[in-house]
Amino acid sequence: MSCPTTKALCDNLIISQAITFADNQLTINLPSGSYNNGQKYCLVIAQDIPEATTINASVVITIGTGTTTYPLVNCNCTNVNACQITSRRRYSTKVFTNIQNGVFKLLGPVNCFNCKHSGSLPITTTTETTG
Repeated sequence: MSCPTTKALCDNLIISQAITFADNQLTINLPSGSYNNGQKYCLVIAQDIPEATTINASVVITIGTGTTTYPLVNCNCTNVNACQITSRRRYSTKVFTNIQNGVFKLLGPVNCFNCKHSGSLPITTTTETTG
């Protein structure tokens, strides 16, 4: 589901309240409320992503003043990394819950805007020498 283009705003539009980076996690805080299992939401990342954020930081979501984190996952169920999202952009998501926790799942693929990838596995590392 994508947000309808014929409406001014989506029925289930959520605008983030804050974005923070700590412990290699980019945390998107959403307004307090209930986010229902199976419900579609249009999530807008309203704030700038902190400059200190590393590209491979996992993206998680918190709700209101709660400290429970809910992973943001791609449509193929892999974790979203910070390099895959940008500020001031709308993402179509759907909430999935189980008895212990839940996730916000993107409904379409995201581009790897700033992600750097290795050409193949195993990944070889090189060390620069200065002389």
